Amino acid sequence: MILEKCIGAQRCRRIQRALRHGKVTILCLVLTVVVLRGTIGAGKFGTPEQDFIEIRDHFYSRKRAEPHRVLEEVQTTSSDDPNNYNAFDINTILKDEGEEERPDPNKPYTLGPKISNWEEQRSKWLKRNPNFPNFIGPNKPRVLLVTGSSPKPCENPVGDHYLLKSIKNKIDYCRLHGIEVFYNMALLDAEMAGFWAKLPLIRKLLLSHPEVEFLWWMDSDAMFTDMAFELPWERYKDSNFVMHGWNEMVYDDKNWIGLNTGSFLLRNCQWSLDMLDAWAPMGPKGKVRDEAGKILTSALKNRPVFEADDQSAMVYILATQRDKWGDKVYLENAYYLHGYWGILVDRYEEMIENYHPGLGDHRWPLVTHFVGCKPCGKFGDYPVERCLKQMDRAFNFGDNQVLQIYGFTHKSLASRRVKRVRNETSKPLKVKDELGLLHPAFKAVKVSSS
Repeated sequence: MILEKCIGAQRCRRIQRALRHGKVTILCLVLTVVVLRGTIGAGKFGTPEQDFIEIRDHFYSRKRAEPHRVLEEVQTTSSDDPNNYNAFDINTILKDEGEEERPDPNKPYTLGPKISNWEEQRSKWLKRNPNFPNFIGPNKPRVLLVTGSSPKPCENPVGDHYLLKSIKNKIDYCRLHGIEVFYNMALLDAEMAGFWAKLPLIRKLLLSHPEVEFLWWMDSDAMFTDMAFELPWERYKDSNFVMHGWNEMVYDDKNWIGLNTGSFLLRNCQWSLDMLDAWAPMGPKGKVRDEAGKILTSALKNRPVFEADDQSAMVYILATQRDKWGDKVYLENAYYLHGYWGILVDRYEEMIENYHPGLGDHRWPLVTHFVGCKPCGKFGDYPVERCLKQMDRAFNFGDNQVLQIYGFTHKSLASRRVKRVRNETSKPLKVKDELGLLHPAFKAVKVSSS
């Protein structure tokens, strides 16, 4: 061959051997690329440059993911860290010591010893303690707002947060209106669990605080949404029990939702103690409550079949014993002492546009009550997302009226963030208190001229 004659046979064989090796190397390279494309997902675009980029990114991402994987392993193995709240089982410290007291099943249930001369006892106490008057101003009774929740944590992860929002809301209203607050987390009588837990507590507070003229019970799932509305106390000068309701629905129709016991006023007097004594017998859990529930379902309009509840029992008492109790009961519907959330919360923007705080009624409700949402339980009667969103809106609606005093509001009714609505000034005492909530007249202290 010409090539062998030119370069020599030995050198020619070396070149041929190198070419054969080169072919094998190229073939191996091609096979490697094909395998890589199929294994790591390259080749989506079909061009070598893009394939190379994908291969590079794949290996680079693996290197970056490695420290994250190691970090996850460290975090996983740290579940025994005693400083880790997420890993701690709260049930290890929430213990109920001792056995529940079991009442004698042969004795009828009572809230406590019978008291027949409370008016006399209380009157003497008030005279001996003039520094604790039951009225803090003309037509301004001393009021104790009472609410509470279970001694155990809520049965869902966010329930306690919404309980916190609810009590914050109540504290704001009470601070603005000179009302004291009692928050209860103790089950005073195991027989009266559930709907009925409020009754032993209310009786105990009435007897322990003779200086209180009205006790205002409010459920934990109810919020104040009109911070400027002051109750018309003069209207109730002849009444001992004030609930949101309608006379026709209670006395004529015997409708089990003719009134609501989620927010009510009860005067501290003998009549109220007698009413509590008449109200309580349907409450003991077990057979008594179950049998009473059957009586209430048969007697009251549209009531479903379930155990006796305090609201149905009150409708039943008033409808069947109007002559005994009716004269001292005021069923209020001129404003929302209780307002059903389902017909109110979606209208807040309309209220803001057309009305103002201080009305208390459908135009700007005093109370928005989330009946059926059960934010502390496992299950409610409505979708969880809807309830929580609407509770946030109600809280912010009320909270805006507080924040506005200080020049802020929430960015929206759905937002936790706030925005400034008033510029700062070097003369802050000149700023007008439009709602009159900062320094109401009843908070003024009269200083003796001497």
